[in-house]
Amino acid sequence: MKFVIIGGDAAGMSAASRAKRNMSDLEVTVLEQTQDVSYSACGMPYNIADPDRDMDDLVVRHAHVFREKQGIDLRTGHRVEGIDRNAKTVAGRNLEGREFEISYDKLLIATGASPIIPDLSGFDLPGVMALKTLEDGKKIKDFIGSRDVKKVVIIGMGYIALEMCEGLRDRDIEVQMVKPRPIFLPWMNPELASVVKEEVEGHGVGIHLGHKIDRIEESGSSLKVICPDSILEGEAVLVAIGVKPNSEMAAKAGLELGPFDSIAVDRTLKTNDENIYSAGDCADAYHVVTGQKTWVPLALRANRAGWAVADNVTGKRTELEGIAGSAVFKVFDLQVARTGLSMGEAEKAGFDPIEVAVKTRSRAHAHPGSTTMHVQIVGDRKSGRLLGMQIVGREGAVHRIKAPSVALHCKMTIEAFSQCDLAYAPPFSPTWDPMLTAANQLIKKM
Repeated sequence: MKFVIIGGDAAGMSAASRAKRNMSDLEVTVLEQTQDVSYSACGMPYNIADPDRDMDDLVVRHAHVFREKQGIDLRTGHRVEGIDRNAKTVAGRNLEGREFEISYDKLLIATGASPIIPDLSGFDLPGVMALKTLEDGKKIKDFIGSRDVKKVVIIGMGYIALEMCEGLRDRDIEVQMVKPRPIFLPWMNPELASVVKEEVEGHGVGIHLGHKIDRIEESGSSLKVICPDSILEGEAVLVAIGVKPNSEMAAKAGLELGPFDSIAVDRTLKTNDENIYSAGDCADAYHVVTGQKTWVPLALRANRAGWAVADNVTGKRTELEGIAGSAVFKVFDLQVARTGLSMGEAEKAGFDPIEVAVKTRSRAHAHPGSTTMHVQIVGDRKSGRLLGMQIVGREGAVHRIKAPSVALHCKMTIEAFSQCDLAYAPPFSPTWDPMLTAANQLIKKM
């Protein structure tokens, strides 16, 4: 049987490796348009922050290892341009421009996502960059190093924008952030969002909200981000306004699309073609809270989905329950964590949501090193279900969020969560963990 995979990053290489482990005589071919496979994309902002680190440190496994030790026919520099479902073939070109065509019995589309680049004047200028691939990371790091960049403008204020903001400040680069929307982190409880905003501004970063971007212009050795009411100038511009699923080829082949034009898959990762699967940042998923389709591109889901595809292709039926949308990031000295639904998302999903936000301590009140911790919790007034949680603090936020994530998968109520036996010792928590304090306060409000 021929198993062909389009895309050689997290989902694609996870599927290829597991498929060969499951069925050693399976013919596995991976077609990757770049020269890089199996690398830690999430580590790029931190690598860029350190001028002495090589970007190739982020490579988890080199291409030759997949070829020589696992027997995977990994073809880098091969861009797939079309899928013929009737003939069961994929076709494209390699870096030299030579055409190729490969037949398949089972196909996995793991084409990932691409940065959203506005269709505006100047966004194609040298020095205007986005961070998604390892090649992007190398380009950004080389640009700011070779040109001794001192000022950068970041368009956007999402996860990558904030992580890159910290990385650039670590290199003593002046950073100005700008976006058209007037709210700093629209998915976050306003009280918690203000804590994050204050942290960013406290490290000398300019935050410019509600500024429509008209264009980018060259000005000598600098670039100007032109807004109707202001001009921001830097030697480089980082575009970090989000990503979109690479689903155009799938759509052209007649495959169904889901939220945000992601590729629609069932719980076995199968598309509406029984011989084609999709996984990773290009595919949708079920949300464990709503039961509805969603699109949240995250690393763990990509790897897990790749494994599931491999199992299904090799005869072991595997279904994935879904995702809770758990995500964490670090910005300067703050840890920011979330799982489940925000108030707005809960309302949109048809719940009757209610929330509380509490301000408490990360450790016992008399223990040295205790810091402020902010916890927001969302529940459904009708059913009493836990719907989501957000945590911001200088310690303990990231690992705490795992408990409510599990609770969401188990569809626990707020009351049941409030009775969880969470461990306590003064160096790690107050007697009543901040999450339990938030749950108890929400029960009173409900």
